[in-house]
Amino acid sequence: MASILVCDDQRSICEMLDISLRKDGHRVETVNGGEAAKKKLSSANYELLITDIKMPQTDGIEVLRFARQSSPETSVILITAVEDYEAAVQAVKGGAFDYIHKGPGLLEELKLAVGRALETLVLQRENFAFKRDAASRNSLDNFIGSSPVIEKLKATIRTVAPTASTVLIYGESGTGKELVARAVHSCSTRASEPFVSINCGAFPETLLESELFGYVKGAFTGASQNKRGLFEVASGGTIFLDEIGEMSLAMQVKLLRVLQERTIRPVGGTQETPVDVRVIAATNRDLREMIANGTFREDLYYRVSVIPIQVPALRERREDVELLANHFLKKYSTAAQKSILRISQESLDALRAFEWPGNVRQLENTIERAVAMETGNELRVDLEADRPRARAAAASTNGHGSPDVPSEGIDFEKYVAGVERSLIESALQQSGGVQIRAAELLKVSYRSFRHLLKKYDI
Repeated sequence: MASILVCDDQRSICEMLDISLRKDGHRVETVNGGEAAKKKLSSANYELLITDIKMPQTDGIEVLRFARQSSPETSVILITAVEDYEAAVQAVKGGAFDYIHKGPGLLEELKLAVGRALETLVLQRENFAFKRDAASRNSLDNFIGSSPVIEKLKATIRTVAPTASTVLIYGESGTGKELVARAVHSCSTRASEPFVSINCGAFPETLLESELFGYVKGAFTGASQNKRGLFEVASGGTIFLDEIGEMSLAMQVKLLRVLQERTIRPVGGTQETPVDVRVIAATNRDLREMIANGTFREDLYYRVSVIPIQVPALRERREDVELLANHFLKKYSTAAQKSILRISQESLDALRAFEWPGNVRQLENTIERAVAMETGNELRVDLEADRPRARAAAASTNGHGSPDVPSEGIDFEKYVAGVERSLIESALQQSGGVQIRAAELLKVSYRSFRHLLKKYDI
């Protein structure tokens, strides 16, 4: 089953194709002119476009060109009642999937062409993941949005990327700090070299040291062979130290020495190994406040924050919410093989008005959940599951440290469950998925944490 747009200036042709294609299980929309087809292509995603060539004002070739620009993944089949060799050549050059002459066997030929087009689409989807390489994942094109703050962020990345300076990326959880780090790397002269990422809060101190600097055989129980550390693996490229604020003071001293000397010593080793690595760090914490509290070294702060980059929260770029939501709709509807054409206007209004304490990551999760539950061709988004987290975020900044009960009342058990779930998810994010570390952040036993994971099906 596919989503198909049919365009012909003859209503009878539209009706005939509509009936025939619907019998085969496809979702079909019809329009009676080229301009109407262009409007539809601008507002929804179609897997297949079937359009007549000879139409008044805006002909099928122009619609084909528009489709190639606005929706390049949409396959286009052109039909015509006139034998026109030149038009056929134009169609092929313009990227049409097929060209069919209107005649007694139109429906049979069209069904075969539709089948071939959809088989090609399935193959493209199956190979999509394999075709993505580091360059495409890391490029600035992955920044969805056109708001002033995002354009400013892109300009900053282009400016600082060619330098060798250390970068510190600030931002709330879920804003896309690693995406910024990857973009800095891909726009730099080191783009062809490795980009290595590690979450500093996901490892205990001893394990983090061996991950970063490596170890030699016999350094500790289980060290049966030498292992290169991530600094050595990233040599010539970039290492991204995510959540650097979670690093212990002892590890901060060791990292500071590496940044000063540009050499590493593996755990249990005696030999210094020089490394040529650009360091990009990120944090969602206030490092200046941590310096004042004695939990982060001031000398390390000045080493890693040569170039600070602030990533805006989603609530600071509300004009990008619709673009992001449509991007995630396309991503997850394709993965789920669902023909969801658009997000309902009511849902778009609600998405734009929402506070998004979890930022872009929370929006993505919300759209993914909505796509999984949607059975029609228009996405309706239920934000009820996200509201407890928003209330909890608001409560954390409330002067009294507690939320207010709304005038219409509140479902207490549902609210508390939502807060518990959001805190568990936040702890897992901060710990990089390491459950023992997440349990420590929440100050509960590992056994109790496992029970909560089972309770909330996380």
